[in-house]
Amino acid sequence: MSSRYDVLVLGGSGVDTIVYVPELPLPYADSYMIRPGIETRAGQTGDFVALGLSSLGLRTHHIDMIGDDPSGDLVRAFHRDRGIGFTEVPLPGGTKRAVNLVGPDGRRLSLYDDSRSRESDRLPAELLRPLASASRHAHVSITHPCAFALPLLREAGLTLSTDLHDWDGENPYHEPFAYGADIVFVSATALTDKERTMRRILERGRAEVVIATAGAEGASLLTADGLVHVPAVTPRDPVVDSNGAGDAFAAGFLFGRLTGEDLDRCALYGAVAGAYACTVPATGSDAIDRARLLDEVAAARG
Repeated sequence: MSSRYDVLVLGGSGVDTIVYVPELPLPYADSYMIRPGIETRAGQTGDFVALGLSSLGLRTHHIDMIGDDPSGDLVRAFHRDRGIGFTEVPLPGGTKRAVNLVGPDGRRLSLYDDSRSRESDRLPAELLRPLASASRHAHVSITHPCAFALPLLREAGLTLSTDLHDWDGENPYHEPFAYGADIVFVSATALTDKERTMRRILERGRAEVVIATAGAEGASLLTADGLVHVPAVTPRDPVVDSNGAGDAFAAGFLFGRLTGEDLDRCALYGAVAGAYACTVPATGSDAIDRARLLDEVAAARG
């Protein structure tokens, strides 16, 4: 029996307030005049991965906890307007929020409101189990409720992916995700020894591939066959913002994996999708579609 969904995305919903600043780090001053302005929009890591996958034609469903509040309304509208299925679980503390400071070169500094989460937050098994049984693959955000969902997803027989974001390689919070997924993405930003961390994930967990992204420096891909470098792709349009580039890379890579491509082609898909995301302002939410992805991949391969 074929699955109803190609990918079930867990967690990572929220709302960001985008503030463009003249430089990062931002020097202290009593006030700044901000242009092009300050804007609040839906879209955090899970939302953007779901958007990226859906835009590439994969049947995608998203489940997460959000609040009964105006921020939650933005998240609901984000999915509704883009035709992405969304199962919401009430979040008593309110929808997750963040403030993103974006510099002129597109770099971002995120300030996450940690007051929204509670120890008791969970994704109910009675909602999650039927979604898992109807899916081929699950992409798991590293939010607190998702850690408790990992055993159920494994029992359902899904392949799993996760993004550890700016893990330092030491914080134990990330380990259930790092060692419990088949495909592991991580930003190289905070890794003092990137290769050592990647090899530890491969040796201690169930991962078949670990990908460390490093922006314009490209990415590193590690399997049992060894470590290879994945060059960055130059975007067709000007770079305006790095927000969402890692999520786009993950979506592009997973698209390749779920359509039967080899790892080299998957990594190229990810690099092209990530480069495209850097051309989209943080105040917007757009993702590369399948036709453009394949066109740019063909051009990149000459």
